[in-house]
Parts: sequence; C-alpha cells; structure tokens
Amino acid sequence: MSMSDPIADLLTRIRNAHSVDKKEVSIPASNLKSAIVSVMQQEGYIDSFSIDGEAASKAITIKLKYYDDKPVIESLKRISKPSLRVYASSTEMPSVMNGLGIVIVSTPKGVMTGNAAAAQNVGGEILCSVC
Repeated sequence: MSMSDPIADLLTRIRNAHSVDKKEVSIPASNLKSAIVSVMQQEGYIDSFSIDGEAASKAITIKLKYYDDKPVIESLKRISKPSLRVYASSTEMPSVMNGLGIVIVSTPKGVMTGNAAAAQNVGGEILCSVC
C-alpha cells in the first residue's frame, strides 16, 4: 500500500514514540526524510540518527532526546500538505513560538530551517514546524 504523506507519517511516528517514552524509533527511509531528520539533529531536537538496511528496505533509526525525563520536542506540526501546499518567500518566513521553535523548509538549495533560508535569501515550501 502506498503512503499519501510520508512526512506526516514521520512526524506521527516521532510523536507516538515520545508519548510512550521510547528511546528510539524506526521509519522507512527516503532522501527527504533523512534531510528533515538531519535538520532536527543539527538544531538539537534529536540525539542522532542512522540509516540501516539494503536498497529497497532502508530504514532510519532515530534516537530521541529527553531532558529531565521529558521530550525535548513539545510539538511537531505538518504545515504544507499534499492537499494544500504552503510556500513562503525569504522575507515571509514564519516564526514559531517567537523564535523558540523552527520551521523546516524545502528550498532549491536543499532542506533547511526557515532562519537559514531567510539568511540565504531563498524561499520554498514550509514542510513542518518543530518546537
């Protein structure tokens, strides 16, 4: 069965793993998912991730991050959906919790945070917000 929104599936699996205090979660791999997880690691929302398996059955294993037995990630929200795409220019990048969170943006220069996209003067599709 094909999945209509793999990014929403990624975010839901992370949310569900946090809700039951799991230390790690495994998801089917893709280049876009690994780019999103890489941005989350660079920003300090997850500990680490690894890509395991052979070509057709690759999986991303994400080690989740906790502080004082509470998840570092408070909320994960999918913004641009297959049914309604959301784009922003470099001057219109949204702010999450007055700068305490990040938006992850898919730009022509790759997947990056909204702040990095604004600094490089590129816009793109707003994939999700993390705080």
